[in-house]
Amino acid sequence: MSQGTVLVAGAGGFIGGHLVRDLIGSSSRVVAVDCKPLGEWHQVFGETENVVADLREKDVCYSVVEGAEDIYNLASDMGGMGFIEANKALCMLSVLINTNLLLAARDHGAQRFFFSSSACVYSMLKQTSADVTPLTESDAYPAVPEDGYGWEKLFSERMCRHFTEDFGIVTRVARYHNVYGTHGTFEGGREKAPAAICRKVAEAKLFGSREIEIWGDGEQTRSFTYIDDCLRGTRAIMDSDVDEPINLGSAELVTVNGLVDIVEEIAGTSLERRYDLSAPKGVRGRNSDNTMIRERLGWEPDTPLRAGLEHTYRWVHDELAARPGLVGQPAVSG
Repeated sequence: MSQGTVLVAGAGGFIGGHLVRDLIGSSSRVVAVDCKPLGEWHQVFGETENVVADLREKDVCYSVVEGAEDIYNLASDMGGMGFIEANKALCMLSVLINTNLLLAARDHGAQRFFFSSSACVYSMLKQTSADVTPLTESDAYPAVPEDGYGWEKLFSERMCRHFTEDFGIVTRVARYHNVYGTHGTFEGGREKAPAAICRKVAEAKLFGSREIEIWGDGEQTRSFTYIDDCLRGTRAIMDSDVDEPINLGSAELVTVNGLVDIVEEIAGTSLERRYDLSAPKGVRGRNSDNTMIRERLGWEPDTPLRAGLEHTYRWVHDELAARPGLVGQPAVSG
């Protein structure tokens, strides 16, 4: 654990904002960087040095990395399935961020470098059934990742590996599996399934609707990782001796229909389901094999989905309810 300067790239995002809050107090200086205007950051903290800058620019990376001991790279242009399927080039351009941060880390002598990868690196050929076999770390090869976003993450993993081999930089890589929680994106097109479902159910409650739109047939399966587990795992992996990519995800598999069931129960409602079979659906099934993280860290994400969704739904509902007069129509994005 660093007692010196820690840099969080992508600090204005969902996971980045939570990580910054978690790091305050354990580091003498936290530098938070994001390209979004400060008013659009998910969370902002006065105890940190907040920098608005585009990390796709090499000179920017060299400027913010100077003096940093630990670097957490959570910065990327991404969103839910609706976004990444329609913006493959933008997702690929995030490779510039990781490349330039690694170069700056090498040249400025940073001690440790964390890269947030994704379960989207895993072979699409192993995710064709809803009754999916949990994905182990070796399932990333032979490489058939999610087009665009998955390829960028897999390439950036290799960059970390080779910077370790060639330059001796200590790098750590976690493959995140569908992280959700409070202070996340829940509308606008970049939201992921748990946030989208929470928003749709909350809107139905607030606006008196009796139906909900679901992308696909609802039988596609996923595991969803609560933000508190993601933070604990991220910091544990950073401080560990695990020098290869490792899964960071819940192993609690659920269908999208099951996800809706849970949120409806939390909200105390039951809605008619309208299925959009033409909408982006992603792979048919995905789950995390946690054998490695249990063996190497003696722990795995263990927050029950019901508990995490309770917090998430209440937060989304309250955010919507706080809007003046509830004027306007419910959001219609995924």
